[in-house]
Amino acid sequence: MGTATRRMTVAQAIVEYLSKQYTVDRISHHDVRERLIPGTFGIFGHGNVAGIGQALKQYQQLDPTIMPYYQGRNEQAQVHQAVGYARHTRRRQTFAISASIGPGSSNMLTGAALATTNRLPVLLLPSDTFATRVADPVLQQLEQPYAYDLTVNDAFRPLSKFFDRVSRPEQIFSAFHNGLRVLTDPAETGAVTISLPQDVQAEALDVPEEFLAEREWRIRRPDADHDDIRRAVEAIRSAKRPLVIAGGGVLYAYANDELARFTELTGIPVGYTQAGVGVLPWDSQYCLGAIGSTGTTAANAIAAEADLIIGIGTRYEDFTTASRTAFQNPDVKFININVAPIDAYKHGTSLPIVADARKALVKLNQALGRSYRVGADLQEQIASEKARWDATVDEVFDKRFAPLPSQNGIIGATNRAMDSQDVVVCAAGSLPGDLHKMWRIRNPFGYHVEYAFSCMGYEIPGGLGIKRAALAEAAAGGEDRDVVVMVGDGSYLMMHTELVTAVAERIKLIVVLIQNHGYASIGALSESLGSQRFGTQYRELNEERHSFDEGETLPVDLALNAESLGVRVFRIEPGEKAIAELEQAVRDAKAAPDHSGPILIHIESDPLLDAPSSESWWDVPVSQVSDIESTQQAYQAYTDHKSRQQKLLR
Repeated sequence: MGTATRRMTVAQAIVEYLSKQYTVDRISHHDVRERLIPGTFGIFGHGNVAGIGQALKQYQQLDPTIMPYYQGRNEQAQVHQAVGYARHTRRRQTFAISASIGPGSSNMLTGAALATTNRLPVLLLPSDTFATRVADPVLQQLEQPYAYDLTVNDAFRPLSKFFDRVSRPEQIFSAFHNGLRVLTDPAETGAVTISLPQDVQAEALDVPEEFLAEREWRIRRPDADHDDIRRAVEAIRSAKRPLVIAGGGVLYAYANDELARFTELTGIPVGYTQAGVGVLPWDSQYCLGAIGSTGTTAANAIAAEADLIIGIGTRYEDFTTASRTAFQNPDVKFININVAPIDAYKHGTSLPIVADARKALVKLNQALGRSYRVGADLQEQIASEKARWDATVDEVFDKRFAPLPSQNGIIGATNRAMDSQDVVVCAAGSLPGDLHKMWRIRNPFGYHVEYAFSCMGYEIPGGLGIKRAALAEAAAGGEDRDVVVMVGDGSYLMMHTELVTAVAERIKLIVVLIQNHGYASIGALSESLGSQRFGTQYRELNEERHSFDEGETLPVDLALNAESLGVRVFRIEPGEKAIAELEQAVRDAKAAPDHSGPILIHIESDPLLDAPSSESWWDVPVSQVSDIESTQQAYQAYTDHKSRQQKLLR
């Protein structure tokens, strides 16, 4: 007997197939089963309107729950929404995004890079030119005389963890099976891109029922090798000044409780990366806070003298290692625990452990028991350094400036007004570094700063994706979370239009918009490099000098801009009461009903009031020769820091 089949288009088969895919993840001794693709985003053009667009409409008429469709205002922003959703669901769920050919699809390139850099799953379905070439060249087709099979979508190849092009209908079976294998693999996940020529999307084929049946993708969590654990235990027992660096892998593995148990058993302190914020509450006895270039003085002081670094779920990016200057003990050794081999073996470590963070920590805790404890001298230093840093943050949170407040005070007020389960969101500018070192985290889901790609414009669409996930979480009986986006005017202007999406769906997203009339982060960096904040201020053009550095501040009203999009806006006026009024505004926004739509709180800040120093460094090259005195001085400081840079972590 032959296999039962159904006659349908390629696009219809894809939509129904995606509606039947589930992830299964074992958490705390029970399986969690969820839809891998709970919905599809799409902006339609001639490339997908008759393919994926028609299929989504057909299934919406049949049953809207089969594959819910969501609008967006920009294809890149749709990818950001999916990434935010994926991060909050701990990589068990994400969205598919359909785009038309040419600019629609290429708009997703930045989103693909962000997803892959952050190791977060997203399924991209860019439309492509005719596979048959019956219409050639078609509108928006890229023509290259040396390779006529090359299309715009080939630009996704280096940005994706998996890429395929469905040039014939029957190729969907292998393309999607292999694509979803990568999408659900913790060690390999990122952007999965399956290019769909517009004629193939609408073409019919006989689809086997087995392709359309429900399928489960079990999240793979490899265990640690016993010999690796034995060697790690020996290294820990020999260490006098060990330190844990915890990254996002701890959160994705739900390893928080095991990490807390590890610190309680051993007394070993923890510094966390941007992705690892939330692995321990900020006031935990063993939590040193952020580490590296945007770290706390506590974490960096302990790191400088550490003789053993236990990296768990971190990819050791340059901010984490302070561009390889953070660890100054000549005898320091590294244990790298990571589900991804590329990270476990990074920087020439002497002991890589390729394993799930939770499973590795369980074995370490069992093997160590109470046989090891750090010395009293290190315990005293941990307490002293924590107290010093906490006092520093208290001071900058409480210090008042007029007429314009500091960003430190704005962060402190927002932090105080939010509940422990709420989520703060950010991505680019000066805010991520300041949040990393000063945000007082109380919940493992409470901090979402996209800093692997640090993409300007991510904040609002990413926050919208997180809020979608939070609403689904609450509907399933989980915690009720508000999502608060903190964004500067530079990032806001890049991609604020997704506020319209929140208005259309009446999603309460709280946005704290800090207007400092320029790029505060790069302005400060430019000044430190001797370039005097060149090109980083929003000013009118001085035509005589052709300079944007001396003109009048631009007469831009971003609060009014948000109001014009249908957003409810609170304006915080400059003055001594600004911080208190901001704190109350956040509380008032939180009190609004969940389906009342987005709320924006507008406040101005003084970009010249810096956050407290991390007593660390970040390697950004300085001009070796210059006629500008400030650049000459910056180069001397640069060479001093370079002298402390290590070639490898060991």
